[in-house]
Amino acid sequence: MKKIITFAVMLTIGSAMAAYAADAKTIYDKECAKCHGKEGKGDTKMGQKLGVKDYTTAKVQAEMKDEEAIKAIKEGYKDKAGKQLMKPAEGVSDDEIKALVKYMRGFKK
Repeated sequence: MKKIITFAVMLTIGSAMAAYAADAKTIYDKECAKCHGKEGKGDTKMGQKLGVKDYTTAKVQAEMKDEEAIKAIKEGYKDKAGKQLMKPAEGVSDDEIKALVKYMRGFKK
């Protein structure tokens, strides 16, 4: 009986995590891809104009700290002169933001 309950709990957690991953892709495609590109390369017109980093490179991924990425998504991102480069995400939960950062980590080649 314990094994069945454990399996059911693991299945539920797995399903929830898969849902967050699907949500992260949906959010990314809707809110982020216009600047960061579908594959995270930053190769869109707007991405090039803003100097968006290429998240497919190991160097950029290594430099990106999860806490900083979460903060940028929540609060937006400004350059050193204070000019807003990225607006804060609206209507996105903390769990969705964490899933979004994890999704972006998957761009590394």
